[in-house]
Amino acid sequence: MKQMGRTHRHYYRIVAIDHRQPRDGKVIEELGTYDPHVKEKGDRVTLLPERIKYWKSVGAKASEHCEAIFKNFMKKWEEIEASNAAKAAEEAAKKAAEATAPTG
Repeated sequence: MKQMGRTHRHYYRIVAIDHRQPRDGKVIEELGTYDPHVKEKGDRVTLLPERIKYWKSVGAKASEHCEAIFKNFMKKWEEIEASNAAKAAEEAAKKAAEATAPTG
């Protein structure tokens, strides 16, 4: 987790980073965010589950805090990602149907 924000108002980015880099150093990829000051617990976190799974599959190890966040919020974000993919596929199908429809 890369710490951002200002004094007494921290904000975190969940990132893939080389272990030799400092905590707030150069990142490879951003995987989500965590804002502990948001009142609604469900709205504190945003994740990219597909990319998180990729990085874990190639051997990346998450910190304890990140693992806790993944445990609590991954399922929610997987469902959101799946619904977004379904909407995108539906829109693509509509555009394809409109493109092939006769204009007469």
